[in-house]
Amino acid sequence: MFDIQENLKNLPDCPGVYMHKDKLGNIIYVGKAVSLKNRVRQYFQSAKNMQPKVRSMVSQIAEFEYITVGSEMEALILECNLIKKHRPKYNILLRDDKTYPYIKITNEDYPRVIKTRIVKKDGGKYFGPYSDAGAVNKIVDLLNSSFALKRCSATSFPVGFRPCLNYHINQCRGICSGGVDKTKYAESVEGAKDFLNGKNKKILMRLKGLMEEAAEQLDYEQAAVYRDYIEAAKALSATQRVVMQHSKDIDIVIPARGTEETHMVLFFVRDGKLVGRESYEMEASQEENSKELVSAFLNQHYSRLANFPKEILLTQMPNDRDLLEQYLSELAGHSVKLIKPQKGEKKALVDMAFKDVIEMVKTIDDRAANARERKRSLGADIFYILSEMGKVSGEYDGREFRAESYDISNTNGVDTVGAMVVFNGLKADKSSYRKFRIRSVEGQDDYRSMKEVLSRRFARVFRGDAAFEVLPDIIFMDGGKGHVSTALEVIDQTGFDIPVVGMVKDDKHRTRGLVYRKSGNGEYQEISLKGKPMLFKYIGRMQEEVHRFAIEYHRNLRSKSASRSVLDDIKGIGPSRKSALLEHFKSVDAIRAAEVRELEEVEGMNTSAAKAVWKYFHKNIK
Repeated sequence: MFDIQENLKNLPDCPGVYMHKDKLGNIIYVGKAVSLKNRVRQYFQSAKNMQPKVRSMVSQIAEFEYITVGSEMEALILECNLIKKHRPKYNILLRDDKTYPYIKITNEDYPRVIKTRIVKKDGGKYFGPYSDAGAVNKIVDLLNSSFALKRCSATSFPVGFRPCLNYHINQCRGICSGGVDKTKYAESVEGAKDFLNGKNKKILMRLKGLMEEAAEQLDYEQAAVYRDYIEAAKALSATQRVVMQHSKDIDIVIPARGTEETHMVLFFVRDGKLVGRESYEMEASQEENSKELVSAFLNQHYSRLANFPKEILLTQMPNDRDLLEQYLSELAGHSVKLIKPQKGEKKALVDMAFKDVIEMVKTIDDRAANARERKRSLGADIFYILSEMGKVSGEYDGREFRAESYDISNTNGVDTVGAMVVFNGLKADKSSYRKFRIRSVEGQDDYRSMKEVLSRRFARVFRGDAAFEVLPDIIFMDGGKGHVSTALEVIDQTGFDIPVVGMVKDDKHRTRGLVYRKSGNGEYQEISLKGKPMLFKYIGRMQEEVHRFAIEYHRNLRSKSASRSVLDDIKGIGPSRKSALLEHFKSVDAIRAAEVRELEEVEGMNTSAAKAVWKYFHKNIK
């Protein structure tokens, strides 16, 4: 179980993106932070001054996850990518993809420098994206002015075409006049490219000189213009490693080795954007080196995928690189390269991911230690219960317990169902969950319904059903003494010796303790959950899970029942005719009141079908 308070203590004091999740593991909010430590903690302080929306979100947070980055700008871009991918219900969602602007040098005879929010494969050169749209506007203006570049989108000019104002104020060379040397113009475009690639010292020095000159002449307004250009240039020079300038799909694989656990961390770059991260636990000894781990992961993980990117970036190159590349290429149906980047934007991206993995290793170690302590505490509590029941003796041996829990759900005795959930230690084993539709009980009778569920569950054991062959160490019933007695009545008949414990609630519907039947004298006793926080949380989570699973199954059955109507009982009226009748008349009452002639007018109906409907509703009329 995720301990929020413990994990809050381990948050790093650095920029990053955090993801809040509900108890089902769904991401409900994505946010960015200059300091993850300070920002995430704010959610779990006093709710007095919180907005209602934030208070509602916080009440649903069961756990959180975070990804560290190198700067606030990187956090901003990554936050946007994750929101687009997961669309969390508590985030403000942008419905189109026009998010961050790019600076584009167009693919034309006389290229232009423009601002755009749409990236196309049109041969143009794109720079960005940039988070500061104002800075982008200033830089586009600066480059066009400094290099006197073409600004209009026209590509052909008729005879006698008159140049625009930009030509007359020396802000454009006048391509439309036909007297511009293409080679010299291309040199100016290369100067703009150099600036956007970070080679901006010459222009910055020139701007600084112009600013100082304007200030000396007391032209402070013009000096401010140059100052804004300088600030905009500095803002755009920040490397944005979260997004690559060329749209590509890339995976980044980095081993994360903790003191007890080993994970492989996979970062996803899609369309040039870092959009997420997954961690996979590896069963490996500490003696195995990182290259072997990477090789094993690449082999096993990608063999399960239908398709994957053409490039996989690594920090550790496996010894069998050539063989792996050949194998992965055959699996993918296209060339796959394993790359350990040494420089450039790929190296920057891998370095950022590696720093995040370092933080993750700390979290892995802390979680492993906490999980080990929680398992020990829970195991000791359950062992204590079993010892009190007279089922075990001696000291707790550290083993993990398998627990099953049962619940019944119905609405006024209709569509009664039973649910069984399974926990192996602290973890819910959802693959072992089972659901039962009650067959032998009419009306509302939880005890008889529970008896049917348990009888069917253990009957499957004797029939050799592999899905039920593993027996629980302990059974928890969502109820008190009556539910325990009912369960034991079934189990005693099977010959199994499985302890049954009831989860008893108080007047406020909160679990107050556990009730059980003691071996030997057969008396029922109750254990309070006070002073046993680990057991209290475990029981609460199990109750919520079995209740949720039962209600979910019951609702599904009710929705199916609701979709039935009396029309299903009329011979010759199938799904198509049923839909057509309901669409035409809007209700069953209107169909009942219709005459045969009116029924015949419905699409898909004929005289025979219309008479069958009319006779069904008027069968008592002679």
